[in-house]
Amino acid sequence: MQNWLNVSDFHDFSIHNLPFGVYVSSNGKTPCVAIGDKIIDMRLAADHGLFDHLSFNKSVFSSGVLNDFIETGKANWSAVRKTLQDALTDESSALYLNQGSILVDRQTATMVLPLHIGDYTDFYSSIEHATNVGKMFRDPANALLPNWRHIPVGYHGRASSIVVSGTDIKRPNGQTLPPEATQPVFGPSKRVDFELEMAFIVGKTTELGSTIPTEDAENHIFGMSVFNDWSARDIQKWEYVPLGPFLAKNFASTMSPWIVTMEALEPFRCESVKQEPEVLSYLQYSGNKNFNINLEVDLAPENQEATTICKSNFKYMYWNMAQQLAHHTVNGCNVNVGDVMASGTISGKDENSYGSMLELCWGGKKDIQLNGGETRKFILDGDTITMRAYCENDSKRIGFGESIGKIVG
Repeated sequence: MQNWLNVSDFHDFSIHNLPFGVYVSSNGKTPCVAIGDKIIDMRLAADHGLFDHLSFNKSVFSSGVLNDFIETGKANWSAVRKTLQDALTDESSALYLNQGSILVDRQTATMVLPLHIGDYTDFYSSIEHATNVGKMFRDPANALLPNWRHIPVGYHGRASSIVVSGTDIKRPNGQTLPPEATQPVFGPSKRVDFELEMAFIVGKTTELGSTIPTEDAENHIFGMSVFNDWSARDIQKWEYVPLGPFLAKNFASTMSPWIVTMEALEPFRCESVKQEPEVLSYLQYSGNKNFNINLEVDLAPENQEATTICKSNFKYMYWNMAQQLAHHTVNGCNVNVGDVMASGTISGKDENSYGSMLELCWGGKKDIQLNGGETRKFILDGDTITMRAYCENDSKRIGFGESIGKIVG
């Protein structure tokens, strides 16, 4: 689609993308959409009549979060996206005629967390990651626990500590058990790690006691974002038996400010990983439920150049989003608009595609070489982790922006 802003089809925020976010305008926190190096102020676009032909209440674009717009439903998500695409290709549109006020420089805009997140669930859905962890800490010959191929394993995380990209992350304190010690000690974690993840945003509220089947699950998903589920591996190792992660995970998670809609991702569907043995009936599905999303992670020490230490892909996921949401609700658990469901660490088959430092350094046994000559096993104070994600084919590119966080003492 030729657009009057002349944004390339291969720009991360091309006209084929149009991701949603929230920025700080003169009117406070305001929903917006990215197009190239600009953002569209959705409140001002609505004020200028761009969406008058649509039937939902336009005051949703005066809200400080996207939840109100998301609650209007899937038909309106699609209609708004189509309206913006049409307006960006029409020099008689209200958007073109009022671009001086509606369009804002994206590079200088202050982005904020785009959602009110009521609940957050983290899954454990990469078979490569789960196998690597099992080899390191359990039996290399039986790395996966008996339930892993039968259910999308997950845990309920802490929604209050999810922060927007660019927020510094304070090194967490907690109990650890040093090597050879018999009693725990208290202090800062010495093994802070990233987890390369994608998150999906729930777009439809359900009632307690109801379930979401796999064939309807994607109708309940608004879009996806890049997600870093920070971890403190030494705290985790001591605390996780018997109930799983707690302080090792709840100190922070970093989310990209941009949410890419499922409609924008349609051209990038791909075949799902073969699941063996056959899953139970409520987890069975038809069609391609995985997505070909390229992922990469950079580590930059303080005032030094970044090194790309991981390149992976979302297509490697063993359990897909439809199965995750079906399993999450099969017991009658209700979900709400704005809930965040993270994929779990996304690792590929080769060492360069491992989605955590725990795997890249193989539990501390290997050094990760950086461009400036330094090495790492885990993240030091002053290190910045940047995650990126994008889809690309012969005709277009869809980017997710960045999830950036710096560890500080």
